[in-house]
Amino acid sequence: MYDYLIVGAGLFGAVFAQTAAEHGKKCLVIDKRSHIAGNAYTENKQGITLHKYGAHIFHTSDRAVWDYVNRFSEFNNYVNSPLARYKDELYNLPFNMNTFSKLWHIFTPDEAQEIIERQRVEANITEPKNLEEQALCLVGRDIYEKLIKGYTEKQWGMDCRSLPAFIIRRLPLRFTYDNNYFNDRFQGIPVGGYTKLVSNMLKGVKVMLDTDYFKFIGQNPKIAEKTVFTGMIDEFFGYCCGELEYRSLRFETKEVKTKNFQGNAVVNYTERSIPYTRIIEHKHFDFDAAGAENTIITMEYPAEYKRGLDAYYPINNDANNAVYEKYRALQESRKDVIFGGRLGKYRYYDMDRVIADALCEAKKELKI
Repeated sequence: MYDYLIVGAGLFGAVFAQTAAEHGKKCLVIDKRSHIAGNAYTENKQGITLHKYGAHIFHTSDRAVWDYVNRFSEFNNYVNSPLARYKDELYNLPFNMNTFSKLWHIFTPDEAQEIIERQRVEANITEPKNLEEQALCLVGRDIYEKLIKGYTEKQWGMDCRSLPAFIIRRLPLRFTYDNNYFNDRFQGIPVGGYTKLVSNMLKGVKVMLDTDYFKFIGQNPKIAEKTVFTGMIDEFFGYCCGELEYRSLRFETKEVKTKNFQGNAVVNYTERSIPYTRIIEHKHFDFDAAGAENTIITMEYPAEYKRGLDAYYPINNDANNAVYEKYRALQESRKDVIFGGRLGKYRYYDMDRVIADALCEAKKELKI
C-alpha cells in the first residue's frame, strides 16, 4: 500500500517522509505517542510555547540544513545563554571570561589562563583514568568542583570517578566575554514552536498516532515496501544481542503566578544535593510570550532508563558500543529497513545533525 512505513514522527522521520513525498513516494508515518515532533514537541499554554520534553534550541553551521528548515518555519533570533547556579552563586555558561571573573575576581584573559594552568599542574595527572581526572586536566579544580562535578553525577547517576574519561573529551574555554553557548552561525527557535515546523513538513503525508509499531506491523505485515525505523534498535531486534543502556528524563512542569520567575530561559543547578539538573522558564524562549501575566517553568530530573520509559540519551561506553556493533551487523540482513535518529543509530545527535542525516539517507535511498 505504501512505499515507506516511517516509524516515528520526530525530526528524522518527518524529514525523510517530506523528502520522499516530495519525490512522488507514498508514505505512512506512525508514532506511539499522541503527537508529532518527538522530543521536540511544543504546545501552547496560555500564550506560552511550552517545550514539553525539555529545551530545544536549534543551531547549525550547515547552510543547507538551515535553508531546509526555513522552508517550513520562520525562526526567531533566540540566543542560548544559560546560567549555572552553585549554592548562592550564579555563573555564566559556557565557561568564559564572565565565568572566570565571577569565580576568581579577575578581569583579563591572561589572569584566567594563569589560574587554570596552575590548577592543571597541581592536579598532576598525565593519563586520566576517569571523568574526574579528565576534567581536572582540562579546567582545574575550581571549575570542576563548582560547575561540572555535581551536574555530571546527576546527569549520569554515577560518581565522576566511576565514569569513563572519554565522556568529557574536551571542555571549551572561552577567553572572551561572550555568553552565547553555541559557536554555530545560525541559531533560533521556530516561531510557533517545533510542532508547527514538523506539521508543515508532514503536510500531505498520512500520519497515525497512538500506534505501536510492533502491534501494527503484526497486523499489517505487507503495509509498505520499506520501513524507516527511528525507535530503539535493540528493541527492533528483540534484544537478541542484549539490551543497550540509555538515560531517561522526568519533567515536572507548573505554572507560577509571577511574570518572571528566574530572568533567564535556562538555569542549571550544579549541586549534587539538588535532584534536578535545570529549570527552564519557557516564556524566555518566545519573545511573543513576554507579556503573559504568569509564567511556566519545568524542572528536569535525570532518571535511570527502564523499559516503559522514554529513552533520551544513549550511553556510548565501550560495552554498549560493542553491543550496538552486533545490532549494526544484523542490519545487513534487513535490507528492507533504514535505521535513523538517536535511538536507531544509538548515537547522540544535535537536531541539525539528525536533519542532515535524514536528508542524506533519503537522497541515497531515492537516488537524488
